[in-house]
Amino acid sequence: MLNKFKQVQEQWGGSSEVIDHWLETRQALIVEYCKLGSLQPAHAQSNVVELPSAKEISSFCDHLVDYISEGHFKIYDMVMDKWKATGFKTNDDIDATYAKIVLTTDPLLEFNDKYVQVSFEDELPGFEEDMSKVGEILELRFEVEDKLIQLIADSLAIPPGA
Repeated sequence: MLNKFKQVQEQWGGSSEVIDHWLETRQALIVEYCKLGSLQPAHAQSNVVELPSAKEISSFCDHLVDYISEGHFKIYDMVMDKWKATGFKTNDDIDATYAKIVLTTDPLLEFNDKYVQVSFEDELPGFEEDMSKVGEILELRFEVEDKLIQLIADSLAIPPGA
């Protein structure tokens, strides 16, 4: 996830304030996910896993919801408004790509709903599996977001009516 992010950052970083902000927000979420996901056995000779604290899990959930919300209600709108202001109109590829991003939202919000209010006394069966699924969904979401950026950038390379 981090290697792919570095490639995307090299490709798109500095191309616009909106995309830079989006990538910074994504980077913060990836770092938080990696910290939370770096579960270590509590005892070298046992299979017991030391789970993150309730505060760490809640913090990740907050960042996850912030990323989703900012994407849907700020970043995508800002990108699309800026894009439309140049005379462009959406097309089937862009609409389909955005729809794929939307499909990743519910499973991520379900993770949040399940874990945002955990306490230190809670046992968390399935947490590692849920974190793995979240990682897969985030990777998919980032990949589709990158495709959306590419589609918009490609369309901007050809002026309207050309």
